[in-house]
Amino acid sequence: MDWDKLRVFHAVAEAGSFTHAGERLNLSQSAVSRQISGLEDSLRVPLFHRHARGLKLTEQGDLLYHTAHDVFAKLAMAQARITEAKEHPQGPLKINTTVAFGSIWLTPRIKKFIELYPDIEVSLVLADTELDLSMREADAAVRLMPPKQPDLIQKHLMTVYYNVYASPEYLKKRGTPKKPEDLDDHSLVVYGDDAKPPVPNLNWLLEAGAPPGTRREPVLRVNSVYGIFRAVQSGLGIGAIPDYMSREVGNLVAVLPEVRGPQLDAYFVYPEEIRNTKRIAVLRDFLVDQMKTETP
Repeated sequence: MDWDKLRVFHAVAEAGSFTHAGERLNLSQSAVSRQISGLEDSLRVPLFHRHARGLKLTEQGDLLYHTAHDVFAKLAMAQARITEAKEHPQGPLKINTTVAFGSIWLTPRIKKFIELYPDIEVSLVLADTELDLSMREADAAVRLMPPKQPDLIQKHLMTVYYNVYASPEYLKKRGTPKKPEDLDDHSLVVYGDDAKPPVPNLNWLLEAGAPPGTRREPVLRVNSVYGIFRAVQSGLGIGAIPDYMSREVGNLVAVLPEVRGPQLDAYFVYPEEIRNTKRIAVLRDFLVDQMKTETP
């Protein structure tokens, strides 16, 4: 069914005449009449009774009118929601990030975001595997490495540094290492062999200050940085964790400040198709603002 003809039919049924419908549509009376005749020919049924006092819908025309009216009403509603979504932040917003970053940094700040934008329905998906944003498995993500998908828009948020930390309880019991060689006498918590850290050589503590070609044996291997963080926090040993974790909990002590590990970058990423959506824009601006105010 031709949408242009259906649009003209709907206008004629609403106006009750070709002339008035033509005025609404900025078409001549003859052009409106041709469109209606074409639609009737394609359907092989008359849609209007034509008489001197105007037009009256046939039974088939009445059925088509009510159907078309519902369709155009839903289209108008969809258009309004699309326009409103570009101007007013509302609707569902699924955010994907890693378990560690989401649990330690992002989750505590979501309260403020929701208070600012109560019409946004936020859900967090914390996973150390990336969801496919192009397939709308999530609307946006905070990634701790540049996105691999070429069709994603990315905004750099901050640089994350790995430093060496221990709990006050551990240092009170075992002492504080003064130089990398002192790590020989300490318990180390590192990534496990089956872990997939975001940057290479995150287990550099096993080799820092050690004789060439040798590696220390850790007290624990964990397959996630969140696990390392919790083990260090519990007082089990010394570990390398991102600086944002230490800032959040405030109860870890930096040791061997001259020994700094690899760094990585955090990005806010989202698909091109929703770049003009207001809820994406306000989330991006919120994250950027939070990073600026909190990053030393």
